[in-house]
Amino acid sequence: MTGRLAQIYRHPIKGHGREALASVRLLAGACMPWDRHWAVAHEAAKLVPGWNRCVNFARGAKAPALMAITSTLDEATATVTLHHPERGEIRFRPDNTADLPRFLEWVTPLNPPDRAQPVSIVCAGRGMTDTDLPALSILSTASLADLSAKMGISLSQDRWRGNLWLDGVEPWAELGWVGKHLVIGHTVFRIEERIERCSATTVDPETGKVNAPTLTALNTHFGHQDFGVYGVVVESGPVAVGDEWRLA
Repeated sequence: MTGRLAQIYRHPIKGHGREALASVRLLAGACMPWDRHWAVAHEAAKLVPGWNRCVNFARGAKAPALMAITSTLDEATATVTLHHPERGEIRFRPDNTADLPRFLEWVTPLNPPDRAQPVSIVCAGRGMTDTDLPALSILSTASLADLSAKMGISLSQDRWRGNLWLDGVEPWAELGWVGKHLVIGHTVFRIEERIERCSATTVDPETGKVNAPTLTALNTHFGHQDFGVYGVVVESGPVAVGDEWRLA
């Protein structure tokens, strides 16, 4: 089984925007560079040093409007630009505490008033992924097309906040890859686990409004709510859109 790498995405601030890339260099044992590099902690967070569970952060599962944010990152200055259809655009440096009040003023209206409110931006020195593994999320365009057909709605890739999208996979075959090695270009991944999905995937990423029962559909048609797999880089290398992939 072979195919091509269709899309690459990173999410500089966890739960706050997505950015398409043409290529990226990946290092063994590390997350995608700058992916979930920062996260927005809320007032009920109980943080520990290093990686923290997603319940400590503002995210689309609890604040659907956040799903409509898009982002761009200037790596040289660690400056992020966020855009939302209702809030417009903001450009700031997440590491600069002087920029925090301006960011909080911009983002707070996107958080439901009955939820814990955002209070700070944290950085752990590694990606604040939804798993404690230093992993990338790997997804299949064929599985997305199959789920879309079963639901009778065209589901955007942006609902799933994936890192790498593969063409050429038989629908849902990727869920059987756990324990196998995947080669993309010259980079090798070990597939570690399936990704269990949350309610953020029910949200339209264009509007930030809930509009599709993705979890119900997954459970009804497949008996689970998994979509995609986590892969850990075991051999470093660059990956680029259009690269061939294969199972090793």
